[in-house]
Amino acid sequence: MSWSRGGRRGYHHGNLKEALIDAALELIAAKGPLGFTFAEAARAAGVSQAAPYRHFRDRDELMADVARRGFERFEAVLARAWNGGVPHPLTAFERLGNAYLAFAREEPAYYSAMFEAGVPLDINPDLLLLGERAFGVLRAASEAVCATLPKASRPPALMMALHIWALSHGIASLFGRGDAARRSLPMTPEDLLEAAVLTYLQGLGLGSGHRPAPGN
Repeated sequence: MSWSRGGRRGYHHGNLKEALIDAALELIAAKGPLGFTFAEAARAAGVSQAAPYRHFRDRDELMADVARRGFERFEAVLARAWNGGVPHPLTAFERLGNAYLAFAREEPAYYSAMFEAGVPLDINPDLLLLGERAFGVLRAASEAVCATLPKASRPPALMMALHIWALSHGIASLFGRGDAARRSLPMTPEDLLEAAVLTYLQGLGLGSGHRPAPGN
């Protein structure tokens, strides 16, 4: 048997896990990360209620696997946007923020599983590690931006990374997400984030006076 999207799924024996992941992503998109049961995921994958237990202990373990895959994608997206901070840390920092918003918009099911599913991190240390790796891209970017300030006036890079993360995540979750929970805004989420980060950086002594000229 083979499985495909649309209608009831069958599956090759080696593809049950992937069928369940796909089913979970579709259910998250339709109902939210807390809106379906383990049995519904099995039904959406076209298998018996007992079949998912071959790969997952329970619904939380299924959601943890979805979230892990999301964080792996997220880290790759952020790292590609940061690109080592070239051609200038401030230019790359703006790209990084836009990439955060783009991920929330283009991968809403993964984004919800990562941040809204309530997966317990204390029993999923690998998920915690993947989240920290993704955050590590933002922290490295903050360190590079801080390094453009005089040493005596540099803020703690971790504090800056947490502030920018909170800004990016709040705007993405409220205004930039790619599902029906998105709120309307009289500007693009990217413009809102750019204005918020610029205001923040100007408070640190960075901003328009330190922005590189186009092409630099």
